[in-house]
Amino acid sequence: MSRLRPIGHDQRLALVDHLDELRTRIVWSLLVFVLAFSVCYWQNNRVLDIVNKPVKEALSLNTSKKTNDPDKQNAAFDRQVGAFAKTVVPTLIAARAETKDATVRRQLTQAIKAARGVVAATPTAQTRRPVTFAITEPFLTTFKVAGYAAILLVLPFLLYQLYAFILPAFTPRERRAVMPLLLMIPALFISGVLFGYFVALPRAAEFLLNFNSDNFDIQLRAQDYYSFAILFLAALGAVFQVPVAVMALTRLRVVSTKQLRKNRGYVILGIAVVAAVVTPTPDPVTMLITMAPLVVLFELSILLARVLERRSASEEDESGFDDLDPTLS
Repeated sequence: MSRLRPIGHDQRLALVDHLDELRTRIVWSLLVFVLAFSVCYWQNNRVLDIVNKPVKEALSLNTSKKTNDPDKQNAAFDRQVGAFAKTVVPTLIAARAETKDATVRRQLTQAIKAARGVVAATPTAQTRRPVTFAITEPFLTTFKVAGYAAILLVLPFLLYQLYAFILPAFTPRERRAVMPLLLMIPALFISGVLFGYFVALPRAAEFLLNFNSDNFDIQLRAQDYYSFAILFLAALGAVFQVPVAVMALTRLRVVSTKQLRKNRGYVILGIAVVAAVVTPTPDPVTMLITMAPLVVLFELSILLARVLERRSASEEDESGFDDLDPTLS
């Protein structure tokens, strides 16, 4: 196979060489993806446990609140029966020790055995799991989740192959301008996914799976939940690209940092609208939690764009090309 390292800008390759390089990078990307998918499918139980964790609390049967949910009522009844049997066993043992009647002792022994059986049979799993209905759904759903997990694992490698293929087309000066954006895209996407997984998705699941629960027998279908979770996390990963958008606009001189600061209120309003659309719950707390990091990222992106503007202006001054917009200085 041909080279995997980036080609220098001054190197000249024929069309066949470019196609050969592209083929090599695609083949390596597929091989790495297949390896990652094999690992994820092999460890599919752990992968599914990780994906199910955000809804674990929402699906919990261990609640002290009064509810009309039949599953939660049955679970509460089972716990109470187990606790009752556990307290009865010592009393029955003491009663058997005090009685002299053989028949009564035999009946107490049977009662003790039955009570201990109830204690041993008391359910310990207090969390429901997503349900499946079609005969092929468990396999296909596991296959799909393993595939998405593999994509997430190999994302840095895939992006490196993409960057290495397109970067030679840029001059060294253009490369210095583009590299910050290219490096920020995967970092911000992963940050958005992690924020959604640990913060936003559990709150959304808690609200949606308990909404009007007294009037519905709420069950969570596996493929519906995984599709929702994937789209939700991907949307947050995309929304977290705010700094990339800001830096791209300022680097292309569509807007200046001065204009962004001046119109900060409109941008925050737009972020609020985006947060309201991305979060599936109508409560303001979840929307504010989603808004907070976006506003912070926007402010940080303005600061970073301003630094890059000054550096660009300084480089152009040194090169004798001082044609910047006066508003940027």
